[in-house]
Amino acid sequence: MTTRVFTSPLFLGFDHLEQMLERASKTSSEGYPPYNIEQTGPTGLRISLAVAGFTMDDLQITQEDNQLVIRGRQTDDSQGRVFLHRGIAARQFQRAFVMAEGIEVTGAWLDNGLLHIDLARPQPETRVKTISIGKRAAPGAAVPMVDGSAE
Repeated sequence: MTTRVFTSPLFLGFDHLEQMLERASKTSSEGYPPYNIEQTGPTGLRISLAVAGFTMDDLQITQEDNQLVIRGRQTDDSQGRVFLHRGIAARQFQRAFVMAEGIEVTGAWLDNGLLHIDLARPQPETRVKTISIGKRAAPGAAVPMVDGSAE
């Protein structure tokens, strides 16, 4: 079985992938927190953000119009602690992703320092419409009328 890579220019309903990544990078000039976007199925995506040190209470996910916005704010628990080196970020962040219309957030969870957000694009209902094929009238013949209009 081969894995199909989604190659549509509308990457499952997101704006063009390049535009989305460019806009996302503009909202956080330092690139923090780092993230992955993966395809989880024919209509599903997962955004995973590395949020080590953040608890569920420190994180907020909102959908504002066509933007998915993730905010993190840690409380300062460093009182009385002496750090010889502090390399683990303890700062607030905001990361935004521009989404196309119709994309839905289906779930979010925190696991081992990663915040996962699942997205899906609902499949449109397939509607079948049968078009009847009529006979063309001979030149000069009257065109039959149906409901006041010519067939």
